Amino acid sequence: MKSPATMICCLALFLATECSHYRSKIDMKDGHKHQSPGGKSTVGKTQEKCQGACTTSYCVQSCAKHFRGEIGFTCNQKKWQKSTETCTSLSVETLFQGSNGVSRVSTAAASAPLPNLNFRAPEPVNSVAQGIRKNCPLDYGCIINVVKSSEATSGNIAFIVELLKNISIDLSDNVTQEKMKSYGKVANHILDTAAVSNWAFIPDKNVSSDLLQSVNLFARQLHLHNDSDNIVDELFIQTKGFRINHSTSEKHFNFSMSTKNTTEGISGMIEIPRQELWKLQNASQAISIAFPTLGAILNEAHLQNVSLPRLVNGLVLSVVLPENLKQILLTFEKTNKSQSARAQCVGWHSRKRRWDENACVMIRDIRNEVRCRCDSSNAVMSFSILMSPKSITDKVLEYITCIGLGVSILSLIFCLIIEAMVWSRVAVTEISYMRHVCIVNIAVSLLTANVCFIIASNFNSKAQDYNLCVAVTFFSHFFYLCLFFWMLFKALLIVYGILVVFHRMMKSCMMAIGFAIGYGCPLVIAVTTVAITEPGKGYVRPEACWLNWDRTKALLAFVIPALVIVAVNLLVVFVVAVNTQRPFIGSSKSQDVAIIMRISKNVAILTPLLGLTWGFGITTFIEDIPSVFHRIFALLNAFQGFFILLFGTIMDHKIRDALKMSMTLLKGKSRAAEWNIKIMV
Repeated sequence: MKSPATMICCLALFLATECSHYRSKIDMKDGHKHQSPGGKSTVGKTQEKCQGACTTSYCVQSCAKHFRGEIGFTCNQKKWQKSTETCTSLSVETLFQGSNGVSRVSTAAASAPLPNLNFRAPEPVNSVAQGIRKNCPLDYGCIINVVKSSEATSGNIAFIVELLKNISIDLSDNVTQEKMKSYGKVANHILDTAAVSNWAFIPDKNVSSDLLQSVNLFARQLHLHNDSDNIVDELFIQTKGFRINHSTSEKHFNFSMSTKNTTEGISGMIEIPRQELWKLQNASQAISIAFPTLGAILNEAHLQNVSLPRLVNGLVLSVVLPENLKQILLTFEKTNKSQSARAQCVGWHSRKRRWDENACVMIRDIRNEVRCRCDSSNAVMSFSILMSPKSITDKVLEYITCIGLGVSILSLIFCLIIEAMVWSRVAVTEISYMRHVCIVNIAVSLLTANVCFIIASNFNSKAQDYNLCVAVTFFSHFFYLCLFFWMLFKALLIVYGILVVFHRMMKSCMMAIGFAIGYGCPLVIAVTTVAITEPGKGYVRPEACWLNWDRTKALLAFVIPALVIVAVNLLVVFVVAVNTQRPFIGSSKSQDVAIIMRISKNVAILTPLLGLTWGFGITTFIEDIPSVFHRIFALLNAFQGFFILLFGTIMDHKIRDALKMSMTLLKGKSRAAEWNIKIMV
């Protein structure tokens, strides 16, 4: 039979242990949130299994034994798909079970004399700050083993982030290197590659951003007492720090870490330029933190509903600098080193909770690494590089574009020369005059736009070329729009010639309308676009001198007018086809065949002249479209100048006749000159 003392000790242990099971969720201040007995959630209708075909839109399942919370499933294509999870085995009490009075009573009960026993349950721990101050105030080491032994479920991850968040707020006074090491060990547990996929099921999608902000906030309070280098050296988080002053030479933070995508280490470097260090008035410190997996975690949490996410392609590097130091240089080794992985330098905006393209400017992008110049602030302390999955490098496309542009430019020059030679013979009536005005302005607009395109391809939007890049992009945008609006005016001119028979407009009036449409409308659109987007540095793309798409959707200022004009011109071609198919009285089958041939010829001529080939551009906006559509679009539009020469000039019999007469006159003058010379001799 057990002694009374042993029974009393067991009773005390039982009561104290049972009290700890009534706190389910972490509450750092007062711990008022409870869960129903047995650890099962009382929210919603709980089912044991969510399997098979789904008949409702949402299903809830209990967590495994020893876990509190629930697993949510949504119905996707008549199958249950896991959407949320709050399963957690951690609580404020479990963090300190190995350090509080419960463990002391249980281990000492067999040998302690009865009069010295304290039969009261230990004082409950209501907050993490209270527990740490009581049990391990010097290094926070008392929570490490409990955290590291826990499973990295979605619920436990959210608990640990809240734990780190509250440590950063409530225990940020006198942060030592020992505290920073313990903080890093706790963060390392949930940054493990094995835990990355579980972040997607946390209901609060801001948890990953909270973790980054909490780590940066805690590191800001770190005090370096000597010129130390490695402070935290874990697999998935590293922290380094230096003492700096105005006479310090350039400082570099070098990191080499492993990621889930590579077996070898991925490196990164932060450099504080010498001119920035000159700004320091007093001795200070600089701290940097590197995360190899946090980029994937931020994507899991924030890009679930984005159809084309721009994936992080390197380390995430945080830097804590003195207030008067802003500019830093960062070098990132690419995780994906393929040539198609074009990079973009970005900073994480903690308030907006998204990557900010305005925080950084790319200096260099080679196959293996990217170098960026970034501005650090209280809101933007973390930086990385993004990779766009839509960036494709197709050698066939490059060859088509280069050859097509060369042929197009030469063709447009020949077109203008021919128009100059035959102008006086073909521009007779008002309609013919305006028709050739349209051809000349279409050729000039496309020729100028192609030249701007070539100039733009030799620049990028980094700092030293940015203003020139904006200027070239503006003129490219303007002249490409001019091309389309002159095509629109030509289409309207065709409709006018078909439908209006008994009334003719004056040539001067036609010219005024033509130039208002051809150059006035494009100017308004181009100026409005640059005025709206450029103040926020969102006019051009970071990687090329062309209209931005990812941030401001400035590209729509070109795409929408172009496609609307293509649709209108397509309608004009239909009107022309309908009018030319009308049979003459007493027409025969041979005449019908002639009509069909005339319709086919008109459609073939009008299609390139009215820009209908640009309609293929719609297919390039479709995700995962085969590359053959990109090549067809590039082929048709790269040779647009050649098509204008062929169908707008050479295939016009009046121009050919006028050109023959001009050539005949030139030959006649040449022979007359030779005859005169012979006579004089």
